[in-house]
Formats: sequence, C-alpha cells, structure tokens
Amino acid sequence: MIMENSEKECLRMEPIDSQSPNKENNEVTADCVNNTDGVNNVENMLSQIEDTDYDPHMHRDRPNPTSNFETLVHLLKGSLGTGILAMPNAFYNSGLVVGVIATVIIGALCTYCLHVLVKAQYKLCKRLKVPILSYPLSMKYALEKGPRCVKWFSPYAPGLVDGFMIIYQLGICCVYIVFVASNIKQVTDQYWAPLDISTHMLILLLPLILINYIRNLKLLAPFSTLANLITFVGLTMILIKYMFQDLPPISDREMFGTLRNFSLYFGTTLFALEAVGVIIALENNMKTPQSFGGYCGVLNIGMTVIVILYIAIGLFGYIKYGSDAKGSVTFNLPPEEAMAQSIKIMFAIAIFITYALQAYVPVEILWTTYLDHRIQNRKILWEYACRTFVTLVTFILAIAIPRLGLFISLFGALCLSALGIAFPAIIEICVLWPENDFGPFKIMLIKNFLLIVFGLLGLVVGTYVSIVEIIKSFKPVPQTDLPSL
Repeated sequence: MIMENSEKECLRMEPIDSQSPNKENNEVTADCVNNTDGVNNVENMLSQIEDTDYDPHMHRDRPNPTSNFETLVHLLKGSLGTGILAMPNAFYNSGLVVGVIATVIIGALCTYCLHVLVKAQYKLCKRLKVPILSYPLSMKYALEKGPRCVKWFSPYAPGLVDGFMIIYQLGICCVYIVFVASNIKQVTDQYWAPLDISTHMLILLLPLILINYIRNLKLLAPFSTLANLITFVGLTMILIKYMFQDLPPISDREMFGTLRNFSLYFGTTLFALEAVGVIIALENNMKTPQSFGGYCGVLNIGMTVIVILYIAIGLFGYIKYGSDAKGSVTFNLPPEEAMAQSIKIMFAIAIFITYALQAYVPVEILWTTYLDHRIQNRKILWEYACRTFVTLVTFILAIAIPRLGLFISLFGALCLSALGIAFPAIIEICVLWPENDFGPFKIMLIKNFLLIVFGLLGLVVGTYVSIVEIIKSFKPVPQTDLPSL
C-alpha cells in the first residue's frame, strides 16, 4: 500500500501477499503526510486530532487473509524451528535453575514487547488514518512525533530496521540450510559413501528455490500445519525414547552457569523465542487482527505453548546430555539407530518446509520496499528472480557457517535484542510522547527506558561473546562439544 503526499514522497506499507502494492485495493492515499513544504499545520492537526471512529482493522483489505487458527499454526511453526533443538546446549550455558527461570522471563518479555509493538502500530495507524503500517515505517513515523533529540534520525530508521530484519531472517535461513544438510548427512553416511556437507547443501538448493516460490501465507498454511505435526511428533519421540531414558541424577548438572556463558544462553534463547519479523507479518495478514492480542489471543496462546516446550526440551536435554549437548539435540542421537535416523529425517523435512516461511520476510522487504515500484514490466518474473536471489545468498552464506550453535547465539543477540526489545520500547515512547501519556510517575517512560538499556546491553555483550567464540572455533582445536559441519 502507498500513501503519497504532494511532493510524491511515498509511505510504503508492508503487504503480506506479494501482489504489487500499486494496484487496486492495495492503495490508500492521504494528503500532506510528511510534506516538508508548507504543510506543517496539517501535520500538527493529524497528530492532535484522532478520529476515534476510524478503526484500522476494519479498513484492511488483504488479498489472502489468514484465519486465527492458520495464524496460530504459522506462529508455532515460526518459533518451533532449530532454536528449540538448541535449548539443551543453551541450558548447558545457563545451568538448570537459571535456564528454567530465565526462559520464562525471556518468553514473557518477548511476548510483552510484541504486544507493545502491535499496540503502538495500531495507534499510529489510527493517527494517520491508514489500515496498516510496516515495522520500519512504524519506527520512522513514531520518531517524527517523538522527542526532539530523535526526530533527526526518522528518515534513516526504516533502513536500519530493514537491515536488522534482513540480516536476522537471512541468518535463520542459513542456519536452516546447515541444519537440514547436517541431519541428512548423518543419516545417509550410514548407508552410502560419505559426502561433504557442501554437497548436501548443493543437492538442497533447487528444492529450496522452488519452495521459496510460494508467494503468499495462505498457500503456506497447509505446509506449516504439516511441519508442526512433524515437529510435535519428533519432539515427543525424542523426549520419550531418548531424554527420559536412563536420566542421570540432577545433582550431576550445574544449577547455575557462568556470567560469560549466560550471554550465549541469552542469544540462543532469544533466537529461539523471538520471531518478530514473522509474527508482525502474521498479524498484518490476519482476517480478524483484533484477535491477535488480548489475554487469550493468538499471540499469548502460541507463546505459552512455545515456552513450555522450550523449557521441557532444554531441561531434560541438559540433564540427559550435560556438557555434551550440541548445537542441535538431533546431533546427540545415536547415528546408527533407525529411530534416531527417522527423527533426523522428520526434522529435516519440517525445517525445510519452514525455510519458506522464514525466507518470506526478507523477500517481502526487498521486493515491496525497494524493487516493486522501480520495475514497470514483467513484475512476476522479477519477483521470482528476487526470490531466487535470496535463496542463493542464504545458500552461499550457509557454506561459510562453521558452527551451528554459535551462529544461532550470534543472530539472536545481534538482531533480536534490537528488533524484539529495544525498538518496540522506542516506538512506544515516541507514540505516547505528543500526549505525554506515560501514566503516574512516568512509569511507562521508565519501563521503556529500562527495556532499551536491557536490549542494547544484550546486543553488545551477546554479540561480542558470540563473535569471540566463533573466532575460537576457527582455531585448530578439537571441538568435541559441537557438531562438525
């Protein structure tokens, strides 16, 4: 969708379907938004006068909207990827007691910050009288109405958010390729002559390109349902067959990890729990977006199930494998057993399917924000070229990933500390700023300031520790606790 002012400056919305935003019902217009040539009075009026009768949810016209159930299925699949299989390794870094408590806290924090972001976006849409705003442009228009010290950064905000989103989602896709290829390799090596991991990735390249050609979330819903079913069955098999069998005493495990290792736990858990790009895209594409929030809304139900599963896998996985817990618990399964091999193949299929959902976000950002309006002819052909390019980039980067667990921690700390925690708090401050609506004793301002500090601290410390560990992994030292990829 596009909002144009008299100077032809465009406010791009984030269409979830890949149809061109310049067509028919995907276009809304409003005069004098963000016009710098003598329309400041109109801007002030827009910021002060809010039409209480305008409900952005009622004005959305999505070509292929998803139902509440379909959205929940996508939400679960978006968060039940390789991250949950890395939780035993995360608990090894945090210790049992800290791992359980911190996972609940981080899960609640991620859920709360997503609520903050969705509510702030809704308020901005109502203020601007538009049905939908993307995450990057929510940041931009929030900063424009925020404190004077941050207004100057508003033109650059969309690029910053897009950059974090693209890096994170491409990082997920890289991790997925490594995961699928590694699990398939462990199985096929038992029956045929071993092939290099890069060869397995090359074999996967064409299927990955083809599944990334699916152009809307409605068509992805059946695939996500299948992937969810496979994931739940696989997790159940791992718990019952391997983790619950011959458990060592809990006293053999550390209850509290070191502060340095906790940063690795933080990055891994944040990576696993916080699928902010996918979740915002899901909310934007819902048939009934008002059902997304609320105490019994889609978001809370989905995140509750996810946190419980993460704690179960992390807790019992660490008790079972201890310091031997690898970047994915499937790497700990006996390679020669048929049951273990079937589990690895099941998860490889589930994560392969989920690749399309994760790659959907960077494709939409690149295509709808930077390419679609610049291309006049053969749009479909060029869109498929964009989807192919994204897949090729993730394939090339996946070849260079040395260690799965460390890169999961890196991407979680680097991108999600900002996208999932700090940025929503900044947006809420700026949205509430014109009306000074921070509650008694400015409690909302203090709360958001603490979230910003926490997010930035997690970004700096977690990224630093992850990079140091990745550099160490290049040294010729035996890595017995990590899978050789």
